[in-house]
Amino acid sequence: MMKSLVRFVMSVALGLAISLPFVHLSVVHAATTGQLEAGDLLNSDFGDSTGLGQGDLTTTIGSLIRVALGFLGVVAVVIILLGGFKWMTAGGNDEKVGEAKRLIIAGIIGLAIILSAYAIASFVVSSLVGATTG
Repeated sequence: MMKSLVRFVMSVALGLAISLPFVHLSVVHAATTGQLEAGDLLNSDFGDSTGLGQGDLTTTIGSLIRVALGFLGVVAVVIILLGGFKWMTAGGNDEKVGEAKRLIIAGIIGLAIILSAYAIASFVVSSLVGATTG
């Protein structure tokens, strides 16, 4: 019972976290222009009135991917450092050394996955930019 309640609360929180920025943008735009119409989302004045700017969508997506993968890279490096710290403080205990090795290997595998995801995302975004501009 408790597990289903926690799951429900987390689902509602995630739904609100995803939907509230869109509700806020529509309320801000409606407040600045008087009313919100269907064509307003594609209008060039929408970015100016909400303060979002007029940046290219592919550039924005590329920046978001770069920030997310950069954050994940920092997490992977912290995992590697944590494994190294555990190894240094193991004091010869084979179980702790084994756990530290597993952490370091997991961090290195995670870093390899993040770097390959960055290369793939960079290729896809640059291909999209090349296909839409040329």
